[in-house]
Amino acid sequence: MPTVPSPQAVLDRVRRDVERNALRARNGIKLVAGVDRPGVGLTPKDVVWERGRTQLWHYRSDKVRYSPPLLIVFSLVSRSYILDLTPGNSFVEQLLDAGFDVYMVDWGEPDERDAHNRLEDYVDDYVPAAVERVRELSGADQVNLFGYCFGGDLSLLYAAHHPDAPLRSLTVLATPVDFAKMGPMADVFRGGLEVDDVVDEDGNVPPRVVVQGFKTLTPTAEVTRYVTLWERLWNDEYVSAYQAMTGWSDDHIPFPGAAARETVQMLVRDNAMVTDRLTVAGDPVHLSDIRLPFLTVRAERDHIVPPEATAPLIDLVGSEDKHELRLDAGHMGLVVGRTAAKTTVPEIIGFLRKRSDEVGED
Repeated sequence: MPTVPSPQAVLDRVRRDVERNALRARNGIKLVAGVDRPGVGLTPKDVVWERGRTQLWHYRSDKVRYSPPLLIVFSLVSRSYILDLTPGNSFVEQLLDAGFDVYMVDWGEPDERDAHNRLEDYVDDYVPAAVERVRELSGADQVNLFGYCFGGDLSLLYAAHHPDAPLRSLTVLATPVDFAKMGPMADVFRGGLEVDDVVDEDGNVPPRVVVQGFKTLTPTAEVTRYVTLWERLWNDEYVSAYQAMTGWSDDHIPFPGAAARETVQMLVRDNAMVTDRLTVAGDPVHLSDIRLPFLTVRAERDHIVPPEATAPLIDLVGSEDKHELRLDAGHMGLVVGRTAAKTTVPEIIGFLRKRSDEVGED
């Protein structure tokens, strides 16, 4: 026979449900009103270089133990604060705590002045200039380069087009190379939609197009996320994390028009990373020319950059010292939350430490 709960157990459950419903009501009002939003991107930093809307950030630290410094190249279409989400849940914070000297290239918010920026402008101008500024400030001969999402693609193109660049290692995270596996968002451009059909008056692809494109990848995700939110709306910590992460997922920036056209033609339609038809500034570029110590990190439950889109990368680069880390996580789960704290960041830190020198070593 099933166990009958005691009267006290029933009362405790009723009391808990009443308390949680009260908390749900309070937190629901806060969400709708947009109050008590958690602060994001709060790790102290300095702007140490600027060009146009682009800035190079240097995160402050008094416990640097490793050299060369780490330069993060972020994606062109989203906000970089996902890597520094909230105190205690920050990828950058964990890197600093591990003893690395961390810099980041943040692209700012492109406007009409950036509409003519091509991929070569980022690969042959912005990224090399940032690398040189990091070397100048740190006194190091080399840098460890880290590319996130489409920033990983820019990093791959930079390393391949500049095989003699002063790099100690290259790490990319959630970086697509087989754009034929990028799902509906890529399919619509292969099917005939042109970038010029969606650009705004500034000549760029507006954020709303980018956001809607990502939402087509998981059409039921919005419903699922609200169901989960209701179930855990009583939990202040969960609600705060929800606000920060969903805020980021809906917070994109314009994609410069010329770079978008080049991305659609070369990376999506020609699938040039996989077919070895890449060009930068008219020069043929081959991922097999990348010979650096290399790490690629991909998520098995990534709905933005599906694992099938990242899978070929490990075989495309020419490095002998190359490694692949596959994690049971989603796109954001690679850099925030428990998987990031327990697996992603420690693995990346371990890789970088082996390719770095302790400060003070001869």
